[in-house]
Amino acid sequence: MMCSNFFLLFLAASLIFLPHQSFTICRAVLDQPDDEVGDETKFTYIEGTGKGPKKWGQIDPHWKVCDNGKLQSPIDLLDQRVQVFPNLGKLKRDYKPAPATVKNRGHDVTVRWKGDAGKININGTDFGLLQCHWHSPSEHTFNGSRYALELHVIHLSSTHKIAVIGIVYKYGRPDPFLSKLLHHIKSVGTKEVDIGMINSGDIKFGSRKYYRYIGSLTVPPCTEGVIWTIVKKVRTVSREQVRALREAVHDGFEANARPTQQLDGRPVLLYTPRDNGGSA
Repeated sequence: MMCSNFFLLFLAASLIFLPHQSFTICRAVLDQPDDEVGDETKFTYIEGTGKGPKKWGQIDPHWKVCDNGKLQSPIDLLDQRVQVFPNLGKLKRDYKPAPATVKNRGHDVTVRWKGDAGKININGTDFGLLQCHWHSPSEHTFNGSRYALELHVIHLSSTHKIAVIGIVYKYGRPDPFLSKLLHHIKSVGTKEVDIGMINSGDIKFGSRKYYRYIGSLTVPPCTEGVIWTIVKKVRTVSREQVRALREAVHDGFEANARPTQQLDGRPVLLYTPRDNGGSA
């Protein structure tokens, strides 16, 4: 991973952040389709085991940034820290059906698209959709409140930059996307299984408002430089759906949410549409 110092003017080019501030940006690079750790036996979410989140940076030399990084995720999205920034623009996504697989990676359940499942566009740069997975409870918090579930939708640009969309859920009505996958999740194993055509367009956002900040992967190696987009609306998921995800993963990963990390002065922007007074 290559790191270099830029003014936030660099981010203004890609994220329309405010200029005249500086910090270190480490570009997140995915050499493989998924840069997250594959051997979940090396870490856990349970403190006191010697392998919990506070120890991740000491387990493997390649994971040091989990301890000493300044752009770590998740974070608490606190109203007082957020800057409303309409110029970020509407999140442009173009999702479509494509062949997909499902796999229990031990620490989570992952759906991976094998073909062209579409893309998102951030300030003129396309990020192709790779995969999605779930964390329970949510990893990002809103004003200190943690919710039942969080979906991470992972995208990669042609220059190997990572962009993740996060959607947070509270208990309520079933999530339509999960409903279509539930029977696969209940029977999923550690081998990757083809599940046919899956339409990523079935992932519902429910709002045009979103938060934007620069962070990291939330599991080892905690790679930094990830462009995070967190949908502001909290959607709903059923208890059965969350239970199925928790029962599918390996022992010790039923609660697979990393604690929130220090913001360390990073800007967090909120996009609110102008055309209707921000009610969307």
